[in-house]
Amino acid sequence: MKRILLTVVVALAGVTITQAQEGISKNAIGLRFSHNDGFGPEISYQRLLNSSNRLELDLGFRQSKHVDAFKLSGLYQWVWNIEGGFHWYAGVGASLGSWKYDWGNHDDSGAILAIDGNIGVEYNFDFPLQVFVDFRPEIYLTDYHDNNFGPDFGLGARFKF
Repeated sequence: MKRILLTVVVALAGVTITQAQEGISKNAIGLRFSHNDGFGPEISYQRLLNSSNRLELDLGFRQSKHVDAFKLSGLYQWVWNIEGGFHWYAGVGASLGSWKYDWGNHDDSGAILAIDGNIGVEYNFDFPLQVFVDFRPEIYLTDYHDNNFGPDFGLGARFKF
């Protein structure tokens, strides 16, 4: 079983390394709009590390009826070409931030520490624009969310340079 798993991992790594990454620029910055315990924008920055890996940093703010939060997320992503300017990506990372709850006579606040996953699809135009949709499941290690899980769906655009 270990040999089969190792063979699959090596084969996937080989495919990842050999795929050309059309249209991916070295840097991209823009906005990601998402909803997870409140709607909020994120300033999103990507940095290409090599032809199939990149780092993404997102600084976001959330507001709902009774909760305000901000969070910095860092993700390491693997990127694969679908066709032309279309790519899909998957990644892992972590988030750090703070939250404040205010409802009548009940106030509370605390830290956010989470482990994040990430999967999405993007389109890179011939001009310096990238649009994307993604899903970022978050497992909270602090008491930010009642069940310690937060599904975060996002949509956004980035300027490539």
